[in-house]
Amino acid sequence: MARSAAPGSRERILRTAGDLFYRHGVRAVGMNQVIGAAGCGKNLLYTHFPSKDELVAAYLRACRAVRDRDSAAATAGLGGDPAACLRALVAEIAASTTRPDFRGCAFRMYLTEFPEDEGEPARVARDYLRDTRAEIDDLVARLDMPNPEQLADRIWLIVEGLYASAARPDAATASAAATQLVDDLLAAATPR
Repeated sequence: MARSAAPGSRERILRTAGDLFYRHGVRAVGMNQVIGAAGCGKNLLYTHFPSKDELVAAYLRACRAVRDRDSAAATAGLGGDPAACLRALVAEIAASTTRPDFRGCAFRMYLTEFPEDEGEPARVARDYLRDTRAEIDDLVARLDMPNPEQLADRIWLIVEGLYASAARPDAATASAAATQLVDDLLAAATPR
């Protein structure tokens, strides 16, 4: 008689693999390492995740769920005010990049490791980046000002800079500068 998996085993494996992928990089972590760290058997791992690609895609989807939740929390209660939402989104990213355990954006790190990948993990990562950029573009467009593309490009560049400065000793300085720069850009772009 086949044994059934213990409740929560999929989540435990995913959490363990995600921690390993984030700390060491996806390429550096093998399935045997996940099995050992999660304390599960090979059959259990492959029952939940038939391939490493499926495990990595699940990890990136879990990262996206956290990012989406944090972004929604940052903009909650702002009444849809696009300028306030832009400030809040950048401030939330800035705050996250100063956490002691923050190594960088999981999506950007994956795409840096596997720039030519066209599989499911890359699609998850690219979809997140595309959707995040579209959110910024939409908020800027709702400001109803001239040259919204330029302002959206500048805010996106600030976001990219925040992630690039993560895990550096000066991350807190970059975080403060980024939020101030967004404030300055929005103030300069606001029609008088």
